[in-house]
Formats: sequence, C-alpha cells, structure tokens
Amino acid sequence: MKTDDLINALAADAKSVEPPIARTVAIAVGIGALISGLLFLGVLGVRDNFAESMVSSLRFVFKFVLTLSLAIPAYVLVRGLSRPDFEPGKKLWWLALAPALLFIAILLEMVSVPADQWHARMIGHNSIPCLVVIPLLSLAPLAAVLYALHQGAPANPAIAGAVGGLLSAGIAATLYASHCPDDSPLFLAAWYTIGTVVMTAIGALAGSRFLRW
Repeated sequence: MKTDDLINALAADAKSVEPPIARTVAIAVGIGALISGLLFLGVLGVRDNFAESMVSSLRFVFKFVLTLSLAIPAYVLVRGLSRPDFEPGKKLWWLALAPALLFIAILLEMVSVPADQWHARMIGHNSIPCLVVIPLLSLAPLAAVLYALHQGAPANPAIAGAVGGLLSAGIAATLYASHCPDDSPLFLAAWYTIGTVVMTAIGALAGSRFLRW
C-alpha cells in the first residue's frame, strides 16, 4: 500500500481514533509535567519572593506569559499532529506568539534600561543553570509526548517531534521561571531561547526516528 493510500485509510477512521488519541496526549503531557514538577520542587523549588514578585514585578509575571504562550499553542498542535489527517496550515503561526511577545518585551526593556546595563541583564546570574535545568526538566514531558504521538499516526514525524520538543521546553521553562532570579527579557531571549531550540532539535530528531510508520 502506498503511503498516501495508508494516510487516507487512517484518516477515514479519524472520528473513532481522535478521541482516544487526544486523551492519550492529554494524559501523557499531564504525567510528564507532573514528573518534572515533582523533580523541580524536590531539587530547586520556587524562589523565596515568589508571591511578592507575582504582584509587584511585571518582568516576573511576563516570564510566565511568555512560557505559557509557547506551551499552550504547542500542546494544541501536538494533539492535532498525532492524527494523520491533521493539516496544521495557518495554525503553525500560533507558535509565533511567544517570539512576538518576547520581541516587544525586549524593545520595552531597551527603552527603559540604560544601554550600559543591557549586557549585564542579558548575562544575568544563572545563565549556566538555566542552560542545564530547562533541558533536564524537558526530558520527562518530551518522552511522554513522544510516547503519546507513537500511539497515533503523525503524517510528519519530524514536525510532530519538534512541536513536542517546544511543548516540553515550554513546560520546563514555566517551572524554572518560578525559581530563576533573572527576570529581564534580555536574559530570556539569550538563555531560555537556547534551551528551547535545543529541545526542539532533539524532539525533531527523535520524532523522525521513533514516530515513523
């Protein structure tokens, strides 16, 4: 059977397949996030002034706006990409929301902060921990997402894996944001982005290898 014929045959059963696959993805993401959350709380935990920062620091709150604006669209896309008949089309543009918000935040930061402080704010105090922790906290969600996708039939395994990597990075970054003392958008642009790109690449490679059918 040709690949196109197989896709069409699987798509014909989409109505019966979609609900269980959607549930599988949701459960897998929940389990992966729970594992990472427990690991995070056991090893790092939220920063001491978490509650105060949530009501007094726009930069701190923005970190969660940014990470969730990545994780939520990625989750919606992963649910769709688990099906062979899903055509992302313009929905892929949802993933541009986080970069757009970050770009605006960077401009506002550069306007409000003297230029001689830009470099220090970009380097921050936890650049190396950030590079290590975000990928590590991403591993459980990514493994769970790949397992869920394997139960479906992604038409494009590499793209499905890449979006799964984005989702896992978004979850991990949301957790780490509550601990990280560096709140500047310049820091986020430098170090959170690197961790996200790394996990996206790992997800794409893993997807192309393990999600083929």
